[in-house]
Amino acid sequence: MPDFFQQLINSGNVGGDNLTVWGVVAYTLCSLILGLGVAAVYMYKNKYSQTMAVALVILPPIVQIIIMLVGGNVGAGVAVAGAFNLVRFRSMPGNARAIGALFFAMALGFVIGMEQVLFAFVFFIAIGGVSLLLTIVKFGEGQSNTRILRITIPENLDYEGLFDEIFARYTQSAVLERVRTTNMGSLFELTYLVQVRSETVPKSFIDELRCCNGNLNILYSREKPNDEDL
Repeated sequence: MPDFFQQLINSGNVGGDNLTVWGVVAYTLCSLILGLGVAAVYMYKNKYSQTMAVALVILPPIVQIIIMLVGGNVGAGVAVAGAFNLVRFRSMPGNARAIGALFFAMALGFVIGMEQVLFAFVFFIAIGGVSLLLTIVKFGEGQSNTRILRITIPENLDYEGLFDEIFARYTQSAVLERVRTTNMGSLFELTYLVQVRSETVPKSFIDELRCCNGNLNILYSREKPNDEDL
């Protein structure tokens, strides 16, 4: 066992015909360590579920075992494709970061399954480090002051330009995203995507909107973007 790890450190490529049960166990432990690392990178400053975190830990050893069992077989290519199709195990669509983490974990399992452990650790350090760095510097983060504003108005009001003067005073931009009828067609619900000037919503902003819409319902909420769902 110690000899195996010594060869692993020195050469980074141990296995093949000399691979033993202890060797498979050692490779599996390496896969679990890298899986824990991938899960830690994914959970850093990110919303996550326990099931997702556990899946990221166990995916590398799962893929590694599959690759080792079919190594040298004609069906290896089919097995690799099937392993990567495990991403479909999620019943609900995930965002781009979750899908990327799943592919990252499975790629590490594939590399270790090919008995390239040192390369797998280098790969993890490089990709994981870049991922953490981009998260820390908030690379690609959208505007934090974008909000959703839903205003209900009577059907007899012309909503075109109705709130333009108010928006000009309190927002940087306001775009009408959707119009739908409610209450058997007697009301309109207008959905605006607004970019406010500050995190705090002035009470006067809501009050002026209420004066224009006949004191009907107004909903102001943080934006919940879904453009990154896959």
